[in-house]
Amino acid sequence: MTTLDATSPNPSNAPAPPVDNYLTFTRGFLSWALTLDHKRIGLMYLVAVLGSFLVGGIFALLVRTELLTPGATIPGVDAEVYNQFFTLHGAIMVFLVIIPSIPAALGNFVLPIMLGAKDVAFPRLNLGSFYLWIIGAVLAVLSLAYGGFDTGWTFYTPYSTTTSTGGVIPVVTGVFILGFSSIFTGLNFVVTIHKLRPPGMTWFRMPLLLWALYATALIQVLATPVLGITLLMLIVERVFQIGLFDPAMGGDPVLFQHFFWFYSHPAVYIMILPAMGIISEIISVHAHRHIFGYRFIAFSSVAIAIFSFLVWGHHMFTSGQSPLMNVVFSLITFSVAIPSAIKVFNWMATLYRGSISINTPMLYGLGFIFLFTIGGLTGLHLGTLNTDIHLHDTYFVVAHFHYVMMGSALIAMIGGLHHWWPKMVGRMYNEKWGIIGFALVFIGFNVTFFTQFMLGSHGMPRRYYNYQPEFQIYHVISTIGSYIMAAGFFWTLYYLVQSLFSGAKAPSNPWGGRSLEWQCTSPPPHDNFKTTPSVGDCYDFSVVKWDEEEGGYVVDRSQVDKQRPDH
Repeated sequence: MTTLDATSPNPSNAPAPPVDNYLTFTRGFLSWALTLDHKRIGLMYLVAVLGSFLVGGIFALLVRTELLTPGATIPGVDAEVYNQFFTLHGAIMVFLVIIPSIPAALGNFVLPIMLGAKDVAFPRLNLGSFYLWIIGAVLAVLSLAYGGFDTGWTFYTPYSTTTSTGGVIPVVTGVFILGFSSIFTGLNFVVTIHKLRPPGMTWFRMPLLLWALYATALIQVLATPVLGITLLMLIVERVFQIGLFDPAMGGDPVLFQHFFWFYSHPAVYIMILPAMGIISEIISVHAHRHIFGYRFIAFSSVAIAIFSFLVWGHHMFTSGQSPLMNVVFSLITFSVAIPSAIKVFNWMATLYRGSISINTPMLYGLGFIFLFTIGGLTGLHLGTLNTDIHLHDTYFVVAHFHYVMMGSALIAMIGGLHHWWPKMVGRMYNEKWGIIGFALVFIGFNVTFFTQFMLGSHGMPRRYYNYQPEFQIYHVISTIGSYIMAAGFFWTLYYLVQSLFSGAKAPSNPWGGRSLEWQCTSPPPHDNFKTTPSVGDCYDFSVVKWDEEEGGYVVDRSQVDKQRPDH
């Protein structure tokens, strides 16, 4: 808290002192394009990811609009164009939005400040990771100039090696480069957490978001090279006609599936683990209660990271692999539910008897728990051999995937954006508008995708351009839900942008958070902290008090000092 001396001269015509924050520290395009400040890089990632989300969302709306009727709906859209619509939607959302959204955007911004550090361990590598992401995204867009691609976001062979259009090589090359961006970001986070923690911040005094980002970074570093090598092999096969995956040339398409899912199932947790870390922060801060079972939540993040490497085969129950392997993969799949359930139970216990603030971040946090629970429970049907045979490749899988990925990972990302928005931009958004935006997104999402569980249970296959008339009512309801959800996202964009121009000035700590990012100004200074901040229990809210002069919460430093190890 800053204290002003009321007796000091302060003429009304005196110029205001310069504001030392990362947004105004330097000016001009090059100051952003060549910045090494993790906060600016995180903000640039955020803008790029949200732009990709807009493009991917447009393709999703086109898909849902086309499915309003059993036959052709949009003039000029035939089966081939429809295939490209859902392929572009899936590839953009997975590789350009959900995978980088939390680690690269919010993680880049928050992680060093939570550590009380000035920046990440390798600032230049951080900037390089962003430009690798840009190059990968540009190559993916260039695929449209070569006729696009219609392989689905999984690039399954032989579609991607022989039958698809010429845009496969540019987009696969783009994803290959995106993999390097992901690896470098993960490497940066691992080293930063190991080497830049301040005195007193032991492993079990770190915020749980840092545990989640650490576990995610390990997956990024270890799993992403498998995808890179697999895509490189795909390019070699397509260019040089070497039989690796194409059975017509002596290859094995199931081998591609093993390689792809060995990465892509861990990638599911690259998307969901950071989201779980955000929810731990949101639930604790906005319930104003110490997180319940801190060590269990921390270790469960590491357990999920380990299990993620062992369950890829549950995507391939119908591929012809041995019955014994099917049983083994099914058993391991059920085991993943244990650390996930630990998190959910501990979040609920944290809420119990908490002083809960029903604001926009907390609503997204509660929405995450609801949607993630549905996504997890419906995953049990797909992990069970006899039910998966019926539900495989139906809309049940589409609904489950979206409840886990969009309904959980993306909802948490938006909740985290609202949670740290005052810190990032120094402005408060309209709380009532935020609640309206959440209601539209939450209702629209459930109308869109819960209906698809019914579609899949009745046998509606996914990725079909035409369908039997008895499925139309479900498709109509699902499409209406997608329009409601889109309205919610556009409304959210509107009031967040509006807050930049007319929002109230944000205090340093508007929510009563205890971790270190709430102990610097909003927006943060260029170097985050002038001196190394004092570290205490990041979930002990007894030392956080409301301050009228500040217009927000402040931390009682005397109480913090008592918690330091040297006291």
